[in-house]
Amino acid sequence: MTVVGTLTEGIRFAAEMGWETWWALVLGFTIAGAVETFVSEERMSAVLGGSGWRELGLGTLFGAASSSCSFGAVATTKSLFKKGASPIASLAAFQFASTNLVIELGLVMWILLGWEFVLADYVAGLLLIGLLALTFESVVPDAWFDRAREHLHASEGVRDPSCGMEVDPTDDDTVTLETERGREYFCSESCKAAYAESRRQFDATWRDRLLTRDGWRLASKNALGEWGMLWTDIVAGFLIAGLIGAAVPRAWWTTLFGVGAEGTLTWVVASAVVGVAVGVITFVCSVGNVPFALILWSNGIAFGGVMSFIFADLIVPTIVDAYRRYYGLRMAAVLFVSIFVTAVVSGVAIHYIWAGAGLIPPAGEAGGTAPGDYTTYLNTAFTLIFLGQVYVGYVSDVDVEAVDEGHTH
Repeated sequence: MTVVGTLTEGIRFAAEMGWETWWALVLGFTIAGAVETFVSEERMSAVLGGSGWRELGLGTLFGAASSSCSFGAVATTKSLFKKGASPIASLAAFQFASTNLVIELGLVMWILLGWEFVLADYVAGLLLIGLLALTFESVVPDAWFDRAREHLHASEGVRDPSCGMEVDPTDDDTVTLETERGREYFCSESCKAAYAESRRQFDATWRDRLLTRDGWRLASKNALGEWGMLWTDIVAGFLIAGLIGAAVPRAWWTTLFGVGAEGTLTWVVASAVVGVAVGVITFVCSVGNVPFALILWSNGIAFGGVMSFIFADLIVPTIVDAYRRYYGLRMAAVLFVSIFVTAVVSGVAIHYIWAGAGLIPPAGEAGGTAPGDYTTYLNTAFTLIFLGQVYVGYVSDVDVEAVDEGHTH
């Protein structure tokens, strides 16, 4: 195949996957935006201070509801940890769940890989969270976490509470707002306005927010904010998967995954280790990883290796460097090693659990099942929802601002 032919085939494959999953992404981000409207970091931090089963469960639940890209998840986890959430509730449960147990990941995985993978993702993900919690409780000294929290407080500058960008309080361009907690600093007037609106909504009850125009506008903005964080990663994920699928010959994958040794423990463990290593090297984001997971599955990796690959999104070099800046080098190493090992163990475990239950699909077989024209109908419906969010979140804001300016003149 010529270079042009390979590029064309790769782009076609990427476009097909994008078309199949569009409605699922809109649905997932819509739910995430609504949840973000009703639950604040302060309220989450207040109930995540302990290290028991309750805090572990709540951290997992909050994380699964607080959908985010990996970078956003790490930033939110840092904020929760700084405000007093325990390592088990924040670094083990919330951080992993907010990237790997979210609804849009499950929907995209169901469409491209099948329901067996979705169920395995949740079961293996809960197992991984439990293993991380056990590691943090029994292996890592409490003093190390105390030092990481001290490092975080010492290294954190003044940040915009809306977007998280570091700001200089002495800069003339920095915007300020007096609140009940003191003076807040913002990088722009838009961030200040977004923060003020979010505080008004959080001060109201969830019923009040549900029944007000401002509540729905904020939910729409939050959903669009998820797109703002993730769209480049998602597009890149589809393109990378499409191009690699078209360009890399089957023989190369056969060598990498040891195809021919299927069914052996060595093959399963090697697939899990290779899956994590490939995830570290080729990471885009948790949702963007699913198209590439399809390529791996179609070319001979073990079922458990697919899960280990998807779970590697929190130990890519840029994320580990963020751990180093936030918590110090020692804690960055702890997080990298513990997530790497638990991702491998969880992948191997779910492989044999699913094999014993007869839930592993035939090698290379993938894809969900639904009525023939469902994609067209769902894409049409959710495109209208997406356009409605754009209007409510942005266009109507312009109209409101224009009216307010007219009243002031």
